[in-house]
Amino acid sequence: MASSPPYPPYPGAAPGGTPRHPHWWQRPAVRYGAVVTLLALSGLVILALVREQTGTRGFLVGLGLAVLPVPLLLAAFRWLGRVEPGPWRNLLFAFAWGACAAALIAIVANSFATRWIATATADPAGADTLGATVIAPVVEETAKAAAVLLLFLFRRRDFHGILGGVVAAGFTATGFAFTENVLYLGNAFGTDELTGGSGIASVTAATFFVRIVMSPFAHPLFTVLTGIGFGAAALAADRQRVRRVLLPLAGLLLAMGMHALWNGSATLGQFGFIAVYGAFMVPAFGLLTWLVVWTRQRELRTVRTELPAYAVAGWLRPAEPFALGSMRARRLARKFAREHGGRPAARAVAQYEAYATSLAFLRHRGRAGKAGADFVTRERELLLELWRRRAAARPALEHAARLTAPPVPYGAGWAYGPVPARWPAQGQPPYPAYGENPYRR
Repeated sequence: MASSPPYPPYPGAAPGGTPRHPHWWQRPAVRYGAVVTLLALSGLVILALVREQTGTRGFLVGLGLAVLPVPLLLAAFRWLGRVEPGPWRNLLFAFAWGACAAALIAIVANSFATRWIATATADPAGADTLGATVIAPVVEETAKAAAVLLLFLFRRRDFHGILGGVVAAGFTATGFAFTENVLYLGNAFGTDELTGGSGIASVTAATFFVRIVMSPFAHPLFTVLTGIGFGAAALAADRQRVRRVLLPLAGLLLAMGMHALWNGSATLGQFGFIAVYGAFMVPAFGLLTWLVVWTRQRELRTVRTELPAYAVAGWLRPAEPFALGSMRARRLARKFAREHGGRPAARAVAQYEAYATSLAFLRHRGRAGKAGADFVTRERELLLELWRRRAAARPALEHAARLTAPPVPYGAGWAYGPVPARWPAQGQPPYPAYGENPYRR
């Protein structure tokens, strides 16, 4: 693989090669059917187990309270992944795996291990402590990491870097925390029914405050470390096999360690939880938040740096690399397309943005010598996807670029790659006239 891939040819050439027919077990319908069946069975089993432990009323109360932080967490992780939004089926799989498969594995394995230790040591209290601080972190983080591993192996094209790992891990951990919160809140409600507790002094209120108000980010914070490990492995070259194995393992071990410290805070005395929360969890959350936001901005700079090569070759308009490297410009482009062409046009623009971002990351890996043997094939696939959507995307992106480009004095050169320093007046070629619908046929 050359360290710098050549510019793509001008549009019009047809891709070569003859497609191979996959075996029956490689067909998408078979794979999707197997995954959906597995998750559905896991969901039914975990539903029965949680309802058995909490009772019907406890289950309903726990379900109603546990769902409150879920939309906020999912929206936050989705926002982080907006630079290159992955397919919704990947995110739905990650959330369902965490809520169903990972939760089922954790409940069964934790209960079995704790009972075995209690029987072997004749010390139920010590077994509970060991189960919470050692067994649970290992089992739960491994079960959640399995979803990220599956996406890394079988959806490699949608897994381009650290943000991809963070988003996949965040959705998985949010689903896991949701099921776990249903169990804890349902059990708390059952305890209050037996003891007559109610109001602020109830066990349900205390559990809600600790798990939903103070630490809704706990499980996502742990598993994000695993996601960062997989994301860093995705950036490594194919020949760096040791690195691609060690980085995810390092992230998983860090996630287990942080999880063990969090669970063990309850054994550190009356103020152990508050000390660990204030001295460790909050700073770690702030540091990881800064890291992922910085990574997001770095990926946008990659888009602005890599795409001008395709504008030179004729695949993109000069204004597009700047517009595609700005989240505000992307949003304005989708809005413009929706207003002038309806939802189909807005969907085409969103797809155009996603394919262009994938193309920029692919070229960045190619210039760094980290692209695989399918670089040329994948590049052509992405370019053809862009070419099919150019009629809807180009007017919208050029409109957004005009609105968001910083003012640069005429003759000062190029800004943000091949972006003209001064835009032509509205109505002048190649832009649509003011008020004209660029999507009208």
